Amino acid sequence: MRELRYLFSLLVSSKRKYVDPSRAVEILKDAFKSNDSQQQDVSEFTHKLLDWLEDAFQIKAEEERDGEKPKNPMVELFYGRFLAVGVHEGKKFENTEMFGQYPLQVNGFKDLHECLEAAMIEGEIESLHSENSSKSGQEHWFTELPPVLTFELSRFEFNQALGRPEKIHNKLEFPPCLYMDRYMHKNREITRLKRDEIKRLKEHLTVLQQRLERYLSYGSGPKRFPLADVLQYALEFASSKPVCTSPVEDIDTSAPPSGPLVTQPMQSTMEHQGPSSSSEPQSNQRSVIHKPFTQSRIPPDLPMHPAPRHITDEELTVLEGCLHRWRTEVETDTRDLQDSIGRIHRTIELMYSDKLMTQVPYRLHAVLVHEGQANAGHYWAYIFDHNEKRWMKYNDISVTKSSWEELERDSFGGYRNASAYCLMYINEHEQHLIQEEYDKETGQVLSGMDTLPPDLKEFVKEDNRRFEKEIEEWDKEQLRKAEQEKMRISQKTIKPPPASVSAAVKEPEYLEQPTRAELPEETTEETTNAITQAATESEEKGPEAVLQTVMMTPNMQGIIMAIGKSRNVYDMCGPEAGFFKAIKTEYARLLKLAQEDPPPETDYRLQHAVVYFIQSQAPKKIIERTLLEQFADRNLSFDERCRNIMKVAQAKLEMIKPDEVNMEEYRRWHKEYKSFRDTTMYILIGLELFQNKSYVEALLYLIFGYQYNKELLSRGLYRGHDEELISHYRRECLLKLNEKAAAMFESGDVEEVCNGLTLMNELIVPCLPMLLIDEMEEKDIIAVEDMRNRWCSYLGQEMESSLQERLTDFLPKLLDCSTEIKGFNDLPKLPNFSTHELCERFSRIMLSLSRTPADGR
Repeated sequence: MRELRYLFSLLVSSKRKYVDPSRAVEILKDAFKSNDSQQQDVSEFTHKLLDWLEDAFQIKAEEERDGEKPKNPMVELFYGRFLAVGVHEGKKFENTEMFGQYPLQVNGFKDLHECLEAAMIEGEIESLHSENSSKSGQEHWFTELPPVLTFELSRFEFNQALGRPEKIHNKLEFPPCLYMDRYMHKNREITRLKRDEIKRLKEHLTVLQQRLERYLSYGSGPKRFPLADVLQYALEFASSKPVCTSPVEDIDTSAPPSGPLVTQPMQSTMEHQGPSSSSEPQSNQRSVIHKPFTQSRIPPDLPMHPAPRHITDEELTVLEGCLHRWRTEVETDTRDLQDSIGRIHRTIELMYSDKLMTQVPYRLHAVLVHEGQANAGHYWAYIFDHNEKRWMKYNDISVTKSSWEELERDSFGGYRNASAYCLMYINEHEQHLIQEEYDKETGQVLSGMDTLPPDLKEFVKEDNRRFEKEIEEWDKEQLRKAEQEKMRISQKTIKPPPASVSAAVKEPEYLEQPTRAELPEETTEETTNAITQAATESEEKGPEAVLQTVMMTPNMQGIIMAIGKSRNVYDMCGPEAGFFKAIKTEYARLLKLAQEDPPPETDYRLQHAVVYFIQSQAPKKIIERTLLEQFADRNLSFDERCRNIMKVAQAKLEMIKPDEVNMEEYRRWHKEYKSFRDTTMYILIGLELFQNKSYVEALLYLIFGYQYNKELLSRGLYRGHDEELISHYRRECLLKLNEKAAAMFESGDVEEVCNGLTLMNELIVPCLPMLLIDEMEEKDIIAVEDMRNRWCSYLGQEMESSLQERLTDFLPKLLDCSTEIKGFNDLPKLPNFSTHELCERFSRIMLSLSRTPADGR
C-alpha cells in the first residue's frame, strides 16, 4: 500500500520523464504468486489488486473510525449492486449482489449494448413474468451503480480441440457516452415493455428481411440473381434483333481443324462485305475459327447476345409492356421493403433515446488494450484528458496525443490483433472525480505537488532533489567532455617544440619511465620477421630505403623514419642526441595524426596505440612509456645507428624508478586498446558477412561488436566507432533474418517451419532485448514492433492445427516485453589479423559502405 502511494504520488509530481514502478511491481508479484507459479490472467490480476486495495483501505478505515461505520473509498468508487430476479424450477427468487468489474462476453455480439442485454438476461424471459412455469431464467437489474463503472470484456475462450485458450479478435463497438437507464431496477417495468416492443419489431424485421432476400436472390438453382435484373435481362433478350438461323448451322463440324473451311454463310457474308483485297483465289482463303477455350476474340459475325428466332411485333409489344410493368412493381416492392427495414432499425436504435431513459449517462474515461494472443502480448491504455479535452495514449514510458479514430482502430478489434479488454466509464454527474481541486482558503486551483498530503509531498520533493542532483552530475560530465574536446581542437594550433641537438639538454617528461615491461604481443610478434629480413639488407641503403621493400607495422615504420630524420644530429652529437631527436619527431607525428579528422575509411588509431591513447586522453606517462618501449624494442637492430638508439632507450628504461608509473594502469590501458582492436574486428567481419548476405553469421559479430563498442564509448567519445552505423546494420540484419524465418513458416513444409522457428528462438528472440533496452533508439523499437506484427498477423489466418500449435508456443517468447538480456553461449572466433591487414580490410569495407545507400540511416 505504501509503495503504491509513493508510485502514484511520483506520477502526479515527479520531474522525471517516467517513473520506475519496479518496487511496487515486485511486491505485487510476490503477493499474487500462485502455488503453481503460473502466469496470472490480466483480469485475475485486476480482481486481486482491487481486493487487496479494498482490504488495505478497510483496515485503515477501521483504525480511523470515530463511532461511525467506516467508509472504504475502493468500495465507494468501484463497487455497485445488482438485483438478480428469476425463476428456478417454477419458484421465484430475488438476490442482491455486489459487483466490481462487470464481466461481458464478446463473442457473437456487435456492440456493448448487445453484450449488456445478453448479460442481464439468462434463460427464458417469458418465464420470469408468468405465474405458472417450470422453466428457469433470471434477470439482472442494477440497483446501485458505482461512480467508476468497469466492464471486463472476455476476449478469450478455451479451444477444446487444441486444449488451450484462444483470443477472440471479433470487432466490438462501444460508445463514448453510455446511458445505463435501461439496466436500472427503477426502470424495470418500462424496460421490459421496450424489450417486448423491440422483440416484436425484430420478429417483423426478420420477416421483411426474408421477403427482401427473395427479391434480391431470385431463382431455384444454386445461383441466385436480383429479380429486377432477371426481368431486365428477359426484356433485353426479347428486344434483340431476331436471328433466323440456328446458332450451330454456320459451323461445319466435318472439316478438319487444320483444313480450309469455307461455308456458304461465310461466303455470303464476305460477298455482302465486298470483294476481297487479296489477289489469291477464293478457295485458298481460310475463315477464322473461334476457339472459346484458347482465344478470347469474338468473331465479327457472331451476335453479341442471343435473340429469339421468331417473334411478332404484337408479341413483342405485349411482352415488353408486361416486363416493364413487372420490373417497376418489383423495384417498388424492393424499395418499400428496404424503407420499412430502415425505419424499424431506426425505431430500435431510438427506443431508449427518450428523456426518461437518458438520465444516467456514463462517459468513457479509459480503455485498456491488448495486442497479441491468449497467453502473450503487449498492453497499453487510452485515457481521456478532461482538461485538454483529448485522448492520450499511455504505452510503457511513451505518452502521446491520440484521437478517437486511433482508439477505435486499436480497441474495437479486428485490426492487427489488438482489441480492448477493459472499459472504464465515469458517471457524468460525478464531476468531482474529474474536476480540478481548489484550495479551500484561497480558492485557487490546486495542481501537481499541491494536491498531495504532507508525507507524500515530502517524499516527492526528496526524489526531485535526487533527480536534480543526477542532472547536475550529468551536466558536469557533459561539460567536462566538452572542455576536453575543446582542448583537443585547440591543440591543433600548437606546434611541437624544436628538437634539441645537444646531449646536455634536459630530458623530456616522456623519458621519466619506470622499469621495462613487455610490449603487447601485437606490437612485437608482428614485426619480428620483418625486422629479421631487414637486417639482411645492405647497410648502405639506410633505414628509409629498407621501408620501401619490407612490410612492417606502422609502429616500426614510424620509428625507423624518425631515426632516419635524426641522422644529422646522430652524426654530429652522438646516439643520445639522436635518440632525443628521433623520439620527439615520432611523438610530433603521432600527435598530428591524433588531431586530424580523417575520412571514415582511415582510422589512425588502428595503426598506432599512441594515437588511440592521445585521443582517449590517457595519462601522459602512459603515452610516453609506450613510445619509449617501442624505441627500446630489441628487434630494432638491423643497422648500427638503430642499435645504438635502441641501447639508449633501454638504458633510459633501466634508470627509471619502479614507483614512477602505475604499471597496473599501464597494463589496463593496453588491455583497453586490445579490446578496441578486437571490437573493430567484430564490426569489420560482421559488415563483410552482411554484404555477402551471410546474415546468420553476420548477426553474432554485429551483436558483440555493438555491445563491446558501447562499453568503449561509455568511457570516452573517441574510444569506439560510429554507434549509429553499427546499430543500423545490426537492425537490418535482424529484419532480414526475420523475413527469412517468416517465409520459411509460410511455406508450410514441416522441416522449413521447424528451421524458421529455430532461427527465431535461438538467434532473433534473444537479440530483441538488446534493441529494447535503450528507449532512445526509436528505430530499433519500431523494428521490433514490425517483427512482432509480422508474426501476430498469422493469428487471424487459416492454417493447419500443427502450425497453429507451433505458432501459439512461439509467440509468447517473441512478445515477451522484458529487457533482460540473455547472453549467447559462445563468442564468434576472431582471426589473427596483422595491423596492415586490419587497416586494409577496414578501409575497404568502409569505402564500400559509403558507396552503398543505407536506408533509414
